Amino acid sequence: MMPSWNPEQYLKFADERTRPCRDLAAAIALPQVRRLVDLGCGPGNSTTVLTERWPDAEITGLDNATSMIDVARKAQPQHRWIVTDIAEWAANEREQFDLVFSNAALQWVPDHELVYPRLLERVGPGGALAVQVPAGFNALPHRLMRELTPPDVRVRQWHTHEPAFYYRVLAPHAERVDIWQTEYQQVMPNADAIVEWYKGTGMRPFLEAMAADQRQEFVREYTDRIRDAYRPQPDGKVLFPFLRLFLVAYKSIPSAL
Repeated sequence: MMPSWNPEQYLKFADERTRPCRDLAAAIALPQVRRLVDLGCGPGNSTTVLTERWPDAEITGLDNATSMIDVARKAQPQHRWIVTDIAEWAANEREQFDLVFSNAALQWVPDHELVYPRLLERVGPGGALAVQVPAGFNALPHRLMRELTPPDVRVRQWHTHEPAFYYRVLAPHAERVDIWQTEYQQVMPNADAIVEWYKGTGMRPFLEAMAADQRQEFVREYTDRIRDAYRPQPDGKVLFPFLRLFLVAYKSIPSAL
């Protein structure tokens, strides 16, 4: 069995993975953030972005992978770090924050119709819930993973919904909801780098569910198919489109009586 999450594999493409996080943080229109929580913080690359954006804020990082939190805590000991599941935290925690932030994590959490409003409840008056998730579930790399998986292997996959779904579940509880999508054209050194990218995220549940011999054959065939699909540019590099969904839901400040 492979480890649940490998920080070194994940951080092979730290700049590319952090770019949507920076774009989300820059879009948050809050006059002041005193306390914030970073849900699914991983090895702390998203937390670094939040620290740069709000250097005086009290920051909590949360992830369900001890391996990730260990890396984050070592690099940024000034913050508070929690190992727990996002859905459990949303259901049981009553602490509120000016900003509840999550970069590329909530796609692994089920029951978004229930979880997203609960996360908004963790936002204090005048604060915001800000989320970024991948939105290319039906993009070629993911279709290939499903197609090449042996029929006897059961995989827990990530999932997201259309923008209208998130507006519907959040708008009744928010003063304003901003939703947008961006397709990044990531420049990768070659097609094999796309395979390495997914080994750190979306491919992990597939690899974990397979026996060693199945895993080796899966990666071999997947790499061949990715090479066929993503042909090099004249300089040898490849363009790797990656669709992301962003949302920021703002809580109102109650009017004085």
